[in-house]
Amino acid sequence: MDKDAEQDPRVYFAAERTFLAWIRTGLGLIGIGFAVSRFGLFFRQLSASEFHLPTRATGLSVWSGVTLVGLGVVVILSSVLRHFQLIRELRSGTWILGRVSRDAVVLGLLLAGAGIGMCIYLILVH
Repeated sequence: MDKDAEQDPRVYFAAERTFLAWIRTGLGLIGIGFAVSRFGLFFRQLSASEFHLPTRATGLSVWSGVTLVGLGVVVILSSVLRHFQLIRELRSGTWILGRVSRDAVVLGLLLAGAGIGMCIYLILVH
């Protein structure tokens, strides 16, 4: 990396935008996880109100929601660490152009797996 690119503020602004996108992704996962967790409780309350039974939040929706919230927290924490690492690499000139983002690949694979699992669950429960 040449000295001009190292001092170019656009490089750091791009790093900031990427960092904020990861934060947004983590917050989205936390929000979706919370909604999934509460969605199961909502259906239990509807069914329990018909029979006047007490409700409890258990089952797949709670664990799926908690998993998504946990994944969101992991995404946010790893994005903070990766951002510090990237800024340090940019300052020292050791940043490598074209390196694949392992964090993005792992997150994509985890979310794809979760999506496949939810599809199978919805097909079997329907």
